[in-house]
Amino acid sequence: MANLPLHRRNIPVSRLALGCMGFGGEWNQNPVTSEHIRQGHEAVEASLSIGINLFDHADIYTQGKAERVFGQILAERPELREGIFIQSKCGIRFAENGVPGRYDFSKEHLLGSVDGILGRLGIEYLDFLLLHRPDPLMDPEEVAEAVQRLKSSGKVRRFGVSNMSAGQIQLLQSYCGEPFLINQLEMSLAKIGWLETGVHVNQDAARNDVFPEGTLEYCRLNDIQIQAWGPLAQGLFSGRALDGQSAAVQETAGLVERMAVEKETTREAIVLAWLMTHPAGVQPVIGTANPERIRACQDAERIVLTREEWYTLYVASRGKALP
Repeated sequence: MANLPLHRRNIPVSRLALGCMGFGGEWNQNPVTSEHIRQGHEAVEASLSIGINLFDHADIYTQGKAERVFGQILAERPELREGIFIQSKCGIRFAENGVPGRYDFSKEHLLGSVDGILGRLGIEYLDFLLLHRPDPLMDPEEVAEAVQRLKSSGKVRRFGVSNMSAGQIQLLQSYCGEPFLINQLEMSLAKIGWLETGVHVNQDAARNDVFPEGTLEYCRLNDIQIQAWGPLAQGLFSGRALDGQSAAVQETAGLVERMAVEKETTREAIVLAWLMTHPAGVQPVIGTANPERIRACQDAERIVLTREEWYTLYVASRGKALP
């Protein structure tokens, strides 16, 4: 079970979450169609069938259409709301009127974004709100004011961040009375910086590490749930064509396939189980709307990888022996 707190009659948050970025079709202003709604229903039903009850959104996903689709699903199946958890993210703004794309943690923007999210979803509150990407102009006191207002108004129950380092979370937390319970980071067999930054301590290779050192440990020490976005690496190890891919990717994909056969499961389950084997209690947010691929993730929680199997995949993915 994830580290997130329980809500509503002690319903636990599922170990897997569904990322809804693919809901609503293209990233444009075209209207939501009945086909989008149908596809959304199928993805939600596939998720529920394998025990997923946490659905991850962001106000920018398909330019707001992802939340509109989910809102229509809830309107047609209102009984779902009390059995699921909904989280969304805000803080990224698109380019407009000659101004480039940017990040915005101003109080005005955060409060307005949440109102927009709730309106598109057709709900009264979010279970979790995440600050999407660090804003260099962030005023932590202003963020704290927004967080307090959202909490006291009942619009948001819990808070978290996405793509933040330990220092950034610590700065925010020093001003905010509400705890930040989630940090969503890109993590997969293809994105292993979260491991490399620890392995490379006191090594020359550390010069090339970009993942902020100590972030994983800070989250573990402070009971912050680590969520992994992109955990399936866009199918890189579970069926995507490998033409032109590196030898490391091809070797890792072969190992995943072999382990899936040995354990009588899917390649998706092996890829996710590798993440979930880590003692940090990583919660993968699978980012597909394809019902077949969603159901292929069902075994991830039950699959047990030995230490040797885990390291075999890790070393293969990094393409060279450990230092």
